[in-house]
Amino acid sequence: MREIVMLVIETWVINDDSPVPVSSAGVVGELRSRIDRGQLETWLTGSSGRLLAFVTNAERAMVVLLEGEGDPGEHAVDPGTAGWSDGFVLSNGQDDEYPDEDTVPVREAFRLVEHIVGTGSWPADARVVVDR
Repeated sequence: MREIVMLVIETWVINDDSPVPVSSAGVVGELRSRIDRGQLETWLTGSSGRLLAFVTNAERAMVVLLEGEGDPGEHAVDPGTAGWSDGFVLSNGQDDEYPDEDTVPVREAFRLVEHIVGTGSWPADARVVVDR
């Protein structure tokens, strides 16, 4: 008897855009385009029901991965970084400020989102705090 194992890759869609899944190769371009249009908050929903949040001020970004609605989730961090940054404008107009330690440089945030969309998990070298 042979066992057949199938690897199912989670697909992700940007919540307020097309229902067509975004690829890991295309997600950074989509995020940059949204930033250029002044959309600094982006939510992606995975086919498994997970949620991925990306909120930026164009210099730093908060990246949060949730198992579903109501989950406190886990977020990328930059340990030891001092200071605070503002300008994280949410879709409802709220302008948030976060400790720099709880955000990452936007370039790193792009790398993290690209990896999560492509593999379903954080990169092995990502620094993440679990908020559950």
